[in-house]
Amino acid sequence: MNSGMEAFANRLKKNFRQLVKWANRNTITCYRVYDHDIPEYPFCVDIYEDCIHVSAYLSRYQSIEEQDEYVTEAGSVIAEVLNIPAEKIFVKHRRVLARREEQYEKVAAVQHKMVVQENGLKFRVNLSDYLDTGLFLDHRPLRSRFLVEAKGKRVLNLFAYTGSFSVYAQASGAREVVTVDLSQTYIQWAKDNFELNGLEVKAENFVQGDVMTFLKEDIKEKYDLVIVDPPSFSNSKKMSGTWDTQRDHPTMLHLLLKHCNPGAKIYFSNNFRNFNPDFSRLNVQSAKDISLETIPEDFRNKQIHKCYEIIV
Repeated sequence: MNSGMEAFANRLKKNFRQLVKWANRNTITCYRVYDHDIPEYPFCVDIYEDCIHVSAYLSRYQSIEEQDEYVTEAGSVIAEVLNIPAEKIFVKHRRVLARREEQYEKVAAVQHKMVVQENGLKFRVNLSDYLDTGLFLDHRPLRSRFLVEAKGKRVLNLFAYTGSFSVYAQASGAREVVTVDLSQTYIQWAKDNFELNGLEVKAENFVQGDVMTFLKEDIKEKYDLVIVDPPSFSNSKKMSGTWDTQRDHPTMLHLLLKHCNPGAKIYFSNNFRNFNPDFSRLNVQSAKDISLETIPEDFRNKQIHKCYEIIV
């Protein structure tokens, strides 16, 4: 092992010793144990119970062979330090086309779905098929708010992905939860997560469609609590145009206000690093940046997402 890899191994070992105690105290089984701590080792290493999910942010200036060698060596270090067998380590290349050749890389080669727990709730994750697993770990603190704030309220989840916020809201005793996402795959995944937790699946409350189209439709019911977590950009063929969070968020939020009861709370989050909020068109009581309050302590990168609390 060269000196650089040894430094990576030592940092990973140190982080794990500290975080495993914190995770056990807080009954957290899915968390980040290495967050690009050393610039030369650009990995995000996440523990999902007895498995490891690794995002490798590799330089475009490296050849495929150099990337493969680099990832293989890093994977061996991760397996040894965390005492995890190679077949339970899943590596994703985030800047180049993934190649299914490494012993640690299982992208779309061997499907690995599992059920994990968070705050007593169950979620199905897929460590192999997609770049993301189905559960964004950096939103853990914000999800926890829904256990308290959603009770008795009508809740709307836009750009819902696999519906984790919806699960939290329904489990808290929300009066109604409406889940909207463009992808039929993710809508079905959200329904599966409801069923995992013994929650009733009402077909009419799971909407597969474009969020902007949904917001432009006639208002049937108004909501008391809303979570909006859009992608930075999307050009899906299922949309009439494209979605750009920086460009489109003022119009989206303006439309959303018509669907909210007076005093409703909107959580607006996104992961566009250079995001610049424009709330000038919003006629609301308040809009404040709560990003630092919503980023968990296992994330060294405090720019992982932006989050705003808007009171209607």
